[in-house]
Amino acid sequence: MTPARRRLLADLVRGAAAAQIVSPVPSPCRSICKMERASGFCEGCLRTIEEIAAWSNADDAERRRVWALLPARVSQLCEEGSQA
Repeated sequence: MTPARRRLLADLVRGAAAAQIVSPVPSPCRSICKMERASGFCEGCLRTIEEIAAWSNADDAERRRVWALLPARVSQLCEEGSQA
C-alpha cells in the first residue's frame, strides 16, 4: 500500500467513525475530484458518481451507510493494484 493510500485509509476510517456520531453527517469530499475510470470511484473520497450526486438530498442514515463503505474500498483498490 502506498503512503498516499495509507493516509487516505486512515482518514476514511477516522471519518467513518466520526460520521456515526455526528449530525449532520459531514461529506467525505477531500477536494480531489477526479473519477477513476477503472474503479468508478472518486480519487479523493472513493464515492461513486451516484453517491456524490445523491449526497445533498441524503438523510443522515444514508450518509452513514456510504461512509461505512469507504474504508473497504481503499483495501479493494490496493488489492487490485497489487494484482496488476
